[in-house]
Amino acid sequence: MDASLFIRANTRLLPVPLVPQIRLHLAEESLPIWRKTEEELGAMNVPPPYWAFAWAGGQALARYLLDNPGLVAGRRVLDLGSGSGLVAIAAAMAGAAHVLAADIDGFALAAIGLNTAANGVHVDTCARDVLDEPPDAFDLVLVGDLFYERQLADRVLAFASSARAHGAAVLAGDPRRSYFPPERFTRLALYPVPVTRDLEDSEIKRAAVWRFTADRP
Repeated sequence: MDASLFIRANTRLLPVPLVPQIRLHLAEESLPIWRKTEEELGAMNVPPPYWAFAWAGGQALARYLLDNPGLVAGRRVLDLGSGSGLVAIAAAMAGAAHVLAADIDGFALAAIGLNTAANGVHVDTCARDVLDEPPDAFDLVLVGDLFYERQLADRVLAFASSARAHGAAVLAGDPRRSYFPPERFTRLALYPVPVTRDLEDSEIKRAAVWRFTADRP
């Protein structure tokens, strides 16, 4: 199985609506790409192909980084659950000294490779579950739209607390998914994000950029 060939065959290289200076290999419908991913892997009930879409929180966070490059320039950056690599690409474009895009999905890592090449930037990738590792190698941790499952949200928050204790800033892009705790964040910006109705049951999703500020409610 060649993940890169699969991605090229089942996506189109398109500009991201809120961040049109970035182009990604994107699926135009959710169900067909999900079914084809299962067929390619020879398995059922695989996780959704998060890497094939520009999610609202990721778009908002990428837009904010490009508009505020001073937050990123010269810093060591970790993009958690990178998916398509959108946020990591924005960090690299904004002048980060080093960007690590972490995702446990092999298709996501292949997509990140294709997408960084398409945008003329370099980021390193990591297939490990970095939420179980010390966060002290980074100055800035980026979280694009990861608060959609309770267990994952709890682990992300624990990592954010540890990163903050080690002196890192933590920024999240999120449209207030089910398990996003606004009381632990300060809102920095709000964007009306064009999204796919097939995914969000809406053509516009209001997504904010947030700074992690509280270790507990």
